Amino acid sequence: MRHDGIDLELLPSELKLLLSFMRSDYSEKEIQADLEQHADVNWDHFLQLSRHHRLVPFLNHRIKQLSLTGIPPYVMQSITHEYRKNTLHMLQLSGEMTDVSKQLNGRGIRSIMLKGPVVAVDLYGSLSHRTSSDLDVLVHLDDLDRVQMVLEGIGYVKEDNLLSVLNDWKWRHHHVAYYHPAKRVKLEIHWRLNPGPSKEPAFNELWERRRLSTISTDPVHLLGREDLFLFLVSHGARHGWSRLRWLLDINQISQQELDMDLFKRLLQNNHFLHTAGQALYLTSELLHTPLSDSMKELTEGSRSRKLAHDAMFYIGQMINLHSEPLPVEVANYHKKHLFALMSMQQKALFLLSCLFPYPMDTQTLPLPKSLHVLYFPLRPFLWAWRKTRRHGY
Repeated sequence: MRHDGIDLELLPSELKLLLSFMRSDYSEKEIQADLEQHADVNWDHFLQLSRHHRLVPFLNHRIKQLSLTGIPPYVMQSITHEYRKNTLHMLQLSGEMTDVSKQLNGRGIRSIMLKGPVVAVDLYGSLSHRTSSDLDVLVHLDDLDRVQMVLEGIGYVKEDNLLSVLNDWKWRHHHVAYYHPAKRVKLEIHWRLNPGPSKEPAFNELWERRRLSTISTDPVHLLGREDLFLFLVSHGARHGWSRLRWLLDINQISQQELDMDLFKRLLQNNHFLHTAGQALYLTSELLHTPLSDSMKELTEGSRSRKLAHDAMFYIGQMINLHSEPLPVEVANYHKKHLFALMSMQQKALFLLSCLFPYPMDTQTLPLPKSLHVLYFPLRPFLWAWRKTRRHGY
């Protein structure tokens, strides 16, 4: 049996029930029927899935809108407790976000909040309905040194020490992490939306289309709606849509007022047409998201649909891509899926980037910085040497 083109038959009952709660077109009667149909549900596993997919706050809000029977009291108590805990955390992040923005604004440093409380309010109408583990701030590459001085001045400690050769960190990576030990807040400073090599709008272009958040009386900026959609699509796809909350974000933003001509132009110029098609197809199939004719066009390509079916590998399991080392099967699948997401131009850039020296080359054969250009012709030999050593020959 297939459901809207995607086979859900092999999904566990707990995940099917979770999807029922996520579908805004499902009435109380339909959800109650699903609860009765999945009477064998393991409620501990349901809670575990809800946490993994970062859906506990949303579930709390959704369930309290309904009068349902069959949910054990301890499950609702757990969901309510975690909802309140998340609300306090989001309030703390909101205050810290405002303070950081104020500090950067005061020094003439432009900043855009990528995720966190501003996106919770923008997509869900309340900062308590979405989770966020940290703050993500986009700045111009040229301002990174000044940003570091500001953050260290207010108590943040830089966590990452990015190894680099010939300044490859500027395009191989896209953010650096900071941590405030007293406030226990993690903050990521981005200079790109995604790691390279890939194409994306320049910071100045994003700044021109920025919006002012209503979350604070002090100026706090977030991405323009079409840019935010592009970011949510690229970010979710890069992580295999392994957390359903990312698809719920797509569900929410796709129902807002959008300049579809601008959005499609952004997708085409930055090679994300098929990726957006993947995201919209998944939300339409799994969450019953109503799509406009323009959005439906993006889902009709066979490539977008194949990518969506491939993403079920992540959705059907409780895969955490941030928990390293990954199982070999997952790591290999993810590498192939990331490559499949790329356009032909992106694939060409990626393959060319493999010829660019890596920091590990400097460890294999240390050379003075003035001679680092020699790593270009030496790279194939250094790679072969490492592979030989790894296999013990």
